[in-house]
Amino acid sequence: MSELFPTETLFVDVLLPVPIPQAFTYRVPRHFTEYVKKGSRVIVPFGRNRVLTGIISEVHGTPPEKYKAKYISELMDEDPIVTENQLWLFQWVADYYMCHAGEVMNMGLPSGLKVNSESRIQVNPDFDREDSLETMEVEILKIIAENDSLSYADLSKFINEIDVTKLVKKLIDKNAIIVYEEVKERYVPKKIKKIRLKASLANKTGVLSLIDQLGKSEKQQQVILTYLSHVAIDDIESKNLHGIDKVFFKEAENSASSLKTLIDKGILEQFEITVSRFDSIDTDSLKEIKLTEHQNQASDAIMDSFAEKQVVLFHGITGSGKTEIYIDLIQKVLESGSQILMLLPEIALTTQIVSRLQKVFGDKMGVYHSKFSDNERVEVYMGVLSGRYQFVVGVRSSIFLPFKNLGLIIVDEEHEISYKQFDPAPRYHARDVAIMLAHKQKAKVLLGSATPSFESYTQALDGNYGLVELNKRFGDAVLPSIELIDMKAERKNDSVRSDFSSVLLEAIEARIKRNEQTIVFQNRRGYAPYMNCEECNWIGKCHQCAVSLTHHLYENTLVCHYCGHTESLPKTCPVCDSLKIKSKGVGTQKIEEDLQEIFPEAGLLRMDFDTTRAKNAYQRIINEFSEGEVDILVGTQMISKGLDFDNVSLVGVFDADKMIHFPDFRSAERAYQMLTQVSGRAGRKEKPGQVLIQTGDPEHPVLSYVVQGDYKGFYHAEVKEREGFRYPPYSRIISVSTKHVEKTVSHKAAGLLVEKLQAKLGSQRILGPERGMVERIRNQYIFDVWIKLEKNKLNMAATKKFIREQITELNTQKEFKSVRFVVTVDVV
Repeated sequence: MSELFPTETLFVDVLLPVPIPQAFTYRVPRHFTEYVKKGSRVIVPFGRNRVLTGIISEVHGTPPEKYKAKYISELMDEDPIVTENQLWLFQWVADYYMCHAGEVMNMGLPSGLKVNSESRIQVNPDFDREDSLETMEVEILKIIAENDSLSYADLSKFINEIDVTKLVKKLIDKNAIIVYEEVKERYVPKKIKKIRLKASLANKTGVLSLIDQLGKSEKQQQVILTYLSHVAIDDIESKNLHGIDKVFFKEAENSASSLKTLIDKGILEQFEITVSRFDSIDTDSLKEIKLTEHQNQASDAIMDSFAEKQVVLFHGITGSGKTEIYIDLIQKVLESGSQILMLLPEIALTTQIVSRLQKVFGDKMGVYHSKFSDNERVEVYMGVLSGRYQFVVGVRSSIFLPFKNLGLIIVDEEHEISYKQFDPAPRYHARDVAIMLAHKQKAKVLLGSATPSFESYTQALDGNYGLVELNKRFGDAVLPSIELIDMKAERKNDSVRSDFSSVLLEAIEARIKRNEQTIVFQNRRGYAPYMNCEECNWIGKCHQCAVSLTHHLYENTLVCHYCGHTESLPKTCPVCDSLKIKSKGVGTQKIEEDLQEIFPEAGLLRMDFDTTRAKNAYQRIINEFSEGEVDILVGTQMISKGLDFDNVSLVGVFDADKMIHFPDFRSAERAYQMLTQVSGRAGRKEKPGQVLIQTGDPEHPVLSYVVQGDYKGFYHAEVKEREGFRYPPYSRIISVSTKHVEKTVSHKAAGLLVEKLQAKLGSQRILGPERGMVERIRNQYIFDVWIKLEKNKLNMAATKKFIREQITELNTQKEFKSVRFVVTVDVV
């Protein structure tokens, strides 16, 4: 860098993980000028007391005009860890989704690559009034001095039950100690300790002589023999350098003191190596994939489409074997030397698909998702940067990994709402960002789904995307039969038990007798949606949000699914002291309990957010169900996402009506997708599948299309209605939500924004303000403004800039300084 700016003072623009509109300029100390590079991490002071990790986005010789540049505190990387493509993507996402590049960078980098600061305590070297200290304080000062410095946690180990915070404050007040911030990296490489023989002894003659010398010390001799049991004496010269794991000596019950003595004598050497946190895949067990005739035709059609189109939509029915086609395409791209990213909508999907992919690709493949630890995610990130991983499977955040030569991005289940980030910013859609990233890197994008989003299907019909369809299930499997159960008729006949129809219960019982499996779907977790007093009609509500608290039976708690507030279940009504408080509605916990009571001999499992919090919970549930240990799996939408079980012959949908009648313009589309996807879990092999859908409205057109499996008919009927109301795919929708602790302030800010926007964009394009679907969350009142923008009629960049300017102008007014404006581009 010094060659570019040989005589000038060097400055760097640093992208910081804070919601500010531009990078900050810092001055480079002379001892760093030779090493600073675009894309490297730096530690910088920010504000009065903050220390932040930032990324150098530009190196130049121009000082800032409006402020005096501070010096960067530390340069963390000799080589950049963020690529030019990533920096471009951070800015594009910020511009398109109306947020800030620093927020995107903060989302895109794994937490382990950001520094962590820790308060440490040391003795003040100028302190000389020990007579002012109490006896215990003198002892504490000696402990700190003996250790040079201590963290709060370290100090607490020495003083047992004494309040560390109060003690430190007293010592600070007496000027006896100094508290400072130590900045350190969060990422810690995994290291293992190894043992080897001293090089001069690593030969057959040396080893035999050593064993003779140690004849008087049986325990030391045993340590050497343990070493030789792992490194044969005939191979000692070639294999000694690599040594063996130190843990082997413990497993062999060798004397720890004897091992230490041999190391102290210089006979054995202890050293450390850095290892991967991921288990190596046995390459001998890798499998080949053979495509059927129909799959081969689909794969060839996709490749042909790529010759003309950058993006191809692959519309394959459930169970058609899309994963096998993905594998075929991935192998072809890997042979060309390019990188591949395969996006999956949720961690629930990764468990099964990752296992299948690893059997084909082994160690070439990396996996990236939020259930991994900070250290594990850093290892995958650095593996992509170094080229170790040519192929990565991950959830939406993996779009920000440091790819250098992408050849293909596969977006599986591209219709899934999980690809959209809601909070915090950036509120991006991974599918759409993938298309832009591919455009930048001249890569191809394959969008796969049995129920494509209307946006993608419209692009395909308009000729902007290629379109390949596969309408035959893999092997001998056929689509399941779908039957609607009229719950009004069931209740009229008094044949409902615990909200289950007699038809569904009889079908479940038949499967249990035949040792076949059942999936029961209810898109609501918890035991029941709310608690209600039958005397005074009290309903348990969150004190911070305008929603009822959900009853969770096993924890015996009431939980708010918006802010996380939890409280104990009351024994009596808090209003009238009545004992008649009961659960209302049905969640997955309640369904699990009811089924266990109805079928006490059956094995049951539940898959929802509550049962899958732990890192390996998905894997455990899926393994138990796959191995046939469970008869019935109860779950939320997680079970609809690409899971493949050979023995599932029945799917029961507990309540279809809530999905269909949800107050959202996409409710019909989502209901069709959800019902079709969950239905696709049945009959995926040779056993015929059956789907039973409980509904109070069996004549509803959406259900008719689901029964017929008629996606095209449903699409054309639905988009015709959307066109009349100018909803996507015929427009783009931007929502702006105002949030404030005072309802009148939030409403007024939203109203003024509407006036400003309507003045330029017209009243037809601006809707609202309306109360949020949940009016209050975390004690903040929410009002929504919707902006409908026709495609290809407006300059979108200029329109977004105008919207941002109006929000900024309102935020600068004293009355609205504390109003939070939340912007969501491309509402889903």
